[in-house]
Amino acid sequence: MAVEPYRNARRVFVIVDNGSAHRGKRSIDRLQDTCPNLVLVHTPIHASWLNQAEIYFSVVQRKVLTPNDFADLEQQLLAFGRRYEQIASPFQWKFTRQDLHELLAKTASVAQPAALAA
Repeated sequence: MAVEPYRNARRVFVIVDNGSAHRGKRSIDRLQDTCPNLVLVHTPIHASWLNQAEIYFSVVQRKVLTPNDFADLEQQLLAFGRRYEQIASPFQWKFTRQDLHELLAKTASVAQPAALAA
C-alpha cells in the first residue's frame, strides 16, 4: 500500500477469506486505520472454492506433495509452478444454480423438522 498505484488510489479493494488474521470488525478497523483507502471484501464463509489460492494449493497438495518428504521440496514446487503455468486451464464448474436450489430445498426440508422438534 506504500507504493504506486496503491498509495494514491481513491480505493483499493482487497479480497480476503475469513481466516482468523483478517476476520471480523477489529481486523477491518486495524487495516483501515493503517490504510484508509483500503476496502476489505470477505468471501463467503465456507467458500474455499472461490479462493483461487486455496484451489492452487489444493492442486499442489494432490500433485506434488508427499507427506514428510521434504527433499528437494523447493525445486519440486518451482518446477510444478512453471509446468502448471503452461498447462493450467479454467476449472469447468459442474455445480449449477439449479443444483444449488435443489440442495438448499433439501437442506431446508431436512432442517425444518429438527427445528420444530426442539
